[in-house]
Parts: sequence; structure tokens; C-alpha cells
Amino acid sequence: MIKEARLDKWLWSVRIFKTRTIAADACKKGRISIKDVVMKPSHMVKEGDIVQVKRSPVTYSFKVLQPLENRVGAKFVKDYLENVTTPDQYELLEMNRISGFVNRARGTGRPTKKERRELEQFTTADDFDFDFDSDED
Repeated sequence: MIKEARLDKWLWSVRIFKTRTIAADACKKGRISIKDVVMKPSHMVKEGDIVQVKRSPVTYSFKVLQPLENRVGAKFVKDYLENVTTPDQYELLEMNRISGFVNRARGTGRPTKKERRELEQFTTADDFDFDFDSDED
């Protein structure tokens, strides 16, 4: 049984990233942290570490149950990590999915007339009981 494993190998082994290169690049870009400290791909993870993976807009958290360096089948991943991501992160993901038209991807052009109307309806504040423009105090 391995006591420690390289961070990039572990991320690849438990199928958080598709390739080890992508896992190493995520580390180099500062998207992987342990105890709120950005880690290098060569950092050795051990049992009990909580690895945080930032994938916009959510930060996923995984507890290392057992370090390993060889890729395992999807059925066996649960033996090596535990997802400890807080529910508020999943709510953030759901809100982003629902209001996906607000943050347009770069290069997709201008919004259509329908998208613009939906955006204006979403961003206008008609929920208030008072009028900002009135002079009553």
C-alpha cells in the first residue's frame, strides 16, 4: 500500500482530470489547493488530505482516503476519495446553470433580442415595495 502519491498522479488516478497533463496544468495555474495553499503537481498527498479543485464557478473538495498512482476504474474511485464539497457550492453551480445567459462566452456575439429581453427582465429590480425616484421621505 502506498503512503504518499504525487498530486497530479492522484488527481488523474481518481478520474478528476482526464489526463495527467491536464491535472499538472491545473496545479500550475493555481486551481488545486490543500488547506487553502496552492500546490505544485509534485506535492505528495497522503491519507486524510482535503484537495480543493477550482472549476469555475465551483470549488470542489475531495478527501483522500487512499493515495494511489495507477488509474482505477470508475467503480473503484469511491474507495480512494470522498466528495466533501459543501452543498452551497452545488447551489452556486445550479444558479449558474439556470442563469447561464447572463455570463456569455467570449466570442459568441451579441445577444439576440429574446436573450436581451430575458437579461433585462432578470436584472431589473421590480421586487421592491417603494419607488427610488419619489421625493417622499
